[in-house]
Amino acid sequence: MRSTPSRRATATGALVAAAAMIAVGVQAGSASADNPGTAAAPVSALGKVNPGKLPADLSPAQRTALIKAADADKAETAKELGLGSQEKLVVRDVVQDRDGTTHTRYERTYAGLPVLGGDLIVAESEAGATTGVAKSSRAELKNVDLTATVAPAAAEKQAVGLAAAEGSKATKSERAPRKVVWMGQGGAPVLAYETVVGGLQHDGTPNELHVVTDAKSGAKLYEWQAVHTGTGNTQYSGQVTLGTAPSYTLTDTGRGNHKTYNLNRGTSGTGTLFSGADDVWGDGTAANLETAGADAHYGAALTWDYYKNVHGRSGIRGDGVGAYSRVHYGNAYVNAFWQDSCFCMTYGDGANNAKPLTSIDVAAHEMTHGLTSVTAKLVYSGESGGLNEATSDIFAAAVEFYANNPNDKGDYLVGEKIDIRGNGTPLRYMDKPSKDGSSKDAWYSGIGSIDVHYSSGPANHFFYLLSEGSGVKTVNGVTYDSPTSDGLPVTGIGIDKARMIWFKALTTKWTSSTNYAGARTGTVAAAEELYGAGSPEALAVQHAWAGVNVGTRPGGTTPGKVFENTADVTIPDSPGAAVTSTVNVTGVTGNAPSNLSVGVDIVHTYIGDLVVDLVAPDGSVYNLHNRSGGSADNISQTYTVNASSEVANGAWKLRVQDKAGADTGYINSFKLTFP
Repeated sequence: MRSTPSRRATATGALVAAAAMIAVGVQAGSASADNPGTAAAPVSALGKVNPGKLPADLSPAQRTALIKAADADKAETAKELGLGSQEKLVVRDVVQDRDGTTHTRYERTYAGLPVLGGDLIVAESEAGATTGVAKSSRAELKNVDLTATVAPAAAEKQAVGLAAAEGSKATKSERAPRKVVWMGQGGAPVLAYETVVGGLQHDGTPNELHVVTDAKSGAKLYEWQAVHTGTGNTQYSGQVTLGTAPSYTLTDTGRGNHKTYNLNRGTSGTGTLFSGADDVWGDGTAANLETAGADAHYGAALTWDYYKNVHGRSGIRGDGVGAYSRVHYGNAYVNAFWQDSCFCMTYGDGANNAKPLTSIDVAAHEMTHGLTSVTAKLVYSGESGGLNEATSDIFAAAVEFYANNPNDKGDYLVGEKIDIRGNGTPLRYMDKPSKDGSSKDAWYSGIGSIDVHYSSGPANHFFYLLSEGSGVKTVNGVTYDSPTSDGLPVTGIGIDKARMIWFKALTTKWTSSTNYAGARTGTVAAAEELYGAGSPEALAVQHAWAGVNVGTRPGGTTPGKVFENTADVTIPDSPGAAVTSTVNVTGVTGNAPSNLSVGVDIVHTYIGDLVVDLVAPDGSVYNLHNRSGGSADNISQTYTVNASSEVANGAWKLRVQDKAGADTGYINSFKLTFP
């Protein structure tokens, strides 16, 4: 136990887009950033929650005092944790529960070198007793050979080459390679170089590619991208009130002086702060450049209010300082992104500069990348990258529901307003992620190798199931139909509880390397702290994760009768005949169910070539996949089929045919689950 300051134990509660403010008032019924249509959910709306485990509403000054206290005690903390003599702790963030439990995040150094993947969280009771430690890596940090045999120039050349392969025009690194100790991925710590390559990516997005190179062998150990793609008369939210400064600039003095700038099609710097002769901004059309500024400003204000009023966090960093926004990036740039380096959100204007990516959910999505960067700091690659991206989608939905704007009601769709595909469909779907043609509905062993925007699917799906449950449901006029990977139902607990559980896991349980298994562990722990072990909420978390193939059902619940064929079946390139994988179903009484679970695992380099059907014993055909997904690799997901008109027993076939040339693959496995 060590000394702690007096603590306040209770408190009150890229993505792949235009309007302005009238200070004299808003239309009747309109939501505003200053007075959202829906206030923060009171404790009573969270059910039988343990109020002491909810986040405390720390002022910036209180947070600073906790950080100073942790910094003063860091040597004693290192000793208590049994760290070696060459290890030192660096305080990164502090959050606190209402009962006084303090969660302090630390980075580590070794012999003065930064340790990548060595972050940890220490939880202390109000009395100062350590109650838990979560480490990004369990490897011991000792006996690291600090003599490099590879020159920094070789590491830089490797990093620049990797960036060039992605399409970057940069010819040198942004800064000289720095020596670090790498202990990511759970391996033994080694001396390495970290190189950051700047410039622009192939689509015009700023580049901050981090490459870690073994300082002994010259091998690439890891890489990740640090740019996270993903009265106002707004284009998407109607007429709203914005926070501005006297003399009329888009400076929100009530929210950490958040500013919104006009890049005017540029790709660097801050551009020009929006200013005007009056407090009226934009006209609701994309042609008026103030409109996108107002939309972005409004979305940032809503996100600030959500985190402050629901989770007690004053600004992204908890320090009361606002990030800033930049709009009109590039020419017809179809994306938005967050950068830690500038602590800012940036928005393009979409195809033909007609659909700026400044809707509420996009603004909340990008701003949440900032929150993740100062809390769990989930590395933007592999499974942790998918969780990072999903966290932004999850809180984008949470902010939409919180705002309750009549022109953009809360939903479980991502980017439904910005029409990024040009056909009126959303960018992503949380109830069934695979509807976008690329995202995955459930976890599988290779999911960490695909783009983080698609590997986010299981986490988005989990959050929807936890909030609303499986099956058909209509929310705010949108109809959803969410399947589960094991064919068994999930009962939702409501978005108020679900978002509180996810936030607590993000801020107190997860580290930079958390994967899907760790996400389940962290959310279960968070739910148990809030609601108790064995509570309906904690059990619902386990059911929802099992519903996306992360772990099993609680209490050993069986998924029903499973019939599987794991024999590989080669799929001939076009023109070629269809091939089948067969499972023989026996011992099932009567007809197949209306929610027959069909597990498909196909390895293929271009799934847009494939037609995939389920063929019943009587020859009836149920199409599962019809040449969607474009150039994406592999189909690994579970489909739900209404097969209630079919006799269950008999030979069921998965039929696959390649309809275009050049790409090949095989059926890896085919599984039927009868609940």
